[in-house]
This record gives sequence, C-alpha cells and structure tokens, in this order.
Amino acid sequence: MTQSDNNLDNNEAADTKAERHKARQQKLKEGVDAKIAAAQEEKGILLVLTGNGKGKSTSGFGAVTRCVGHGQKAAVVQFIKGGWECGERNLLEKVGVEFYVMGTGFTWETQDREKDVAAAESAWLDAEKLLKDESINMVLLDELTYMVTYKYIELARVVEALKNRPKMQHVIITGRACHREIIELADTVSEVQPIKHAFNDGIKAQLGFDY
Repeated sequence: MTQSDNNLDNNEAADTKAERHKARQQKLKEGVDAKIAAAQEEKGILLVLTGNGKGKSTSGFGAVTRCVGHGQKAAVVQFIKGGWECGERNLLEKVGVEFYVMGTGFTWETQDREKDVAAAESAWLDAEKLLKDESINMVLLDELTYMVTYKYIELARVVEALKNRPKMQHVIITGRACHREIIELADTVSEVQPIKHAFNDGIKAQLGFDY
C-alpha cells in the first residue's frame, strides 16, 4: 500500500467520524428542540438547593444577581445569620435588593431556643410579606430549611405561603436536609454533595471566598 493509499484511507476515516459526530449532534439537537417547543408554560419557579456540600447559598445569591441584572426586583431573608459582614449584602443592597436578617447566628452559639424561635418568627413574618408582594420577582429564603427542621417555624405555614405566592414570583430555598414536603412542592431541586472541604483540613473560612 502506498503513502497515497494511506492518506486516502485516513481521509475517509476522518470523513466517516465527522459524519457520525454530525449525526449524533443532530439527533441531540432534535431532542433539545422538542423539549424547548414543549416547555411553553410560564410561572414562578420554586427552587430548592439542599445537600451537605458547599455552595448552596452562593448559588442562590448568583440567581439574585442575575435577577437584578435584568432590571427585576429581588429580596433576601437570611436565617441562621449572625452580625458578621456579608459580601453579597454589601453588593446587592447597593442595587436595591432588600435584606431581612434573622441575626442571632448559629444555634450552637446562641444556645437559647426561646431567643432563636422569636428571631425566626420575626424573620418569617418578613418573608410572608415578601411572598405576597407581586412587585418582587424573586425571593431568596437562605437557610430556611433549618428553621423547619428545628421546628422554629411551622412547616404548614411555609407550605401555605409558598403555594399562595404571586404566580410569577420565583423563590429559592437553601439549606441542608430540606423537608420532603417542600421538595415535593418544588419545581427544581438540586442536591449539593461534598467531595472535599477545606475546613475539614483545618483551613478557616476566608473573607471574599466563604463570606
């Protein structure tokens, strides 16, 4: 076989590979196009970001940033949040995002259930107002799952408020161990799982990266 024959075989193999790739991509495109054509309903999305991995709140704040970047209105309620500085709040308040902060910090620091319940109730009353406000396009309920787990806020109140919110309002709930009833109600659920975490190797939380 001559070099010319080898080159011809290689060119034919390359052509065949390219044709197969094109066929696969065309089939993929047809499937995606069909899903896009079928997805015609418009409604507010309930998104749950749960799991034991890092990045749930960060993802939620990313969605809030996207929302206001399109000129829409967003608000944030932070549960299990202390008085320390919050980089997201520093930025987003400047562009009109309202923040409501529970402010007592982690329950293992306060060790005062009565105080925590009262603070959770106050923050939830703010959340209920936001969930009735048609002018707000997106509400982030950061770390809400813990309030339900610890029974600081009744699950029934949360579910009722989510069900009765304005039709086009998006809501994002973050936190570990989200209650199954909220998961069932949600439109989209993402579970963040830990593979490695710097804190477990003795690396402390750092400004600009962790908070």
